[in-house]
Amino acid sequence: MAPGTLITVAPTGAETSKADLAALPTTLDELVETAKACEAAGAGLVHVHVRDDNHQPTLDLGRLTDTVGVLRAETSLVVQLSTGGSVHDPYEQRLRVLEAAPDSCSLTMGSVNFGDEVFLNPWPFVTELYLASQAAAVVPEFELFDLGHVAALHRLLEAHGLPYGGRVHCDLVMGVPGGMPGTAAALVSAVQALPAAVTSWSATGIGRSTLPVALAALSTGGHLRVGMEDTVSYARGRPVAHNAELVERAAKLAALAQRPPLTPPDVRDLLQVRAA
Repeated sequence: MAPGTLITVAPTGAETSKADLAALPTTLDELVETAKACEAAGAGLVHVHVRDDNHQPTLDLGRLTDTVGVLRAETSLVVQLSTGGSVHDPYEQRLRVLEAAPDSCSLTMGSVNFGDEVFLNPWPFVTELYLASQAAAVVPEFELFDLGHVAALHRLLEAHGLPYGGRVHCDLVMGVPGGMPGTAAALVSAVQALPAAVTSWSATGIGRSTLPVALAALSTGGHLRVGMEDTVSYARGRPVAHNAELVERAAKLAALAQRPPLTPPDVRDLLQVRAA
């Protein structure tokens, strides 16, 4: 069991509208303020989606590059860019995310029904993105939405070897309508099926599965991802006011499990990302 807990914060995502949730950080200033507060609360890594001037999801390379630069200057967090964007972004733009030179990137291991949409990740795109991450010295986080994605991770590592840095970190994304349920039983099944090469894993519980998944992950040696990308409710009838309160709660749970939050330098060592 890991001696500490990597807490990832996913503050924005691509699904929630700013009009529906004013507290959602969609501007660069809001994102930086959020990142600082979340680092102080115990986060070690920030998973980043960016928005345009109209608060809509974008993979504009200039905005991504600026965001990475400012987050590096203003925080010590490991900066991870989403290569998923929104479900409507073309493959070409998703591949170019690596040109913004993040520490890490998300890499989803297959297609999945995503509510009423389909999040497309065909095998040729997955392999192209993986090879590009190796060449760019960017550490991927393998996003696993169901057990088929776990099997695909076996296939990818067997075909193309270890990622940059030599560590294999993955995230179980649970509770998405169309993916695996956010239950302890599903989490245990997925963890038991992970490749032997996996050196660390985290879990994300979407919506009301946030707390059950967090508790199950901590009890089985996993790490945590929280944030307004994944849930906009702190409790029944109580919206999230700030991402930091989700990180604070995760940090308290980690401390209770006697696996306190890892600092950003600890996370860099865990994932073997490039030196800050």
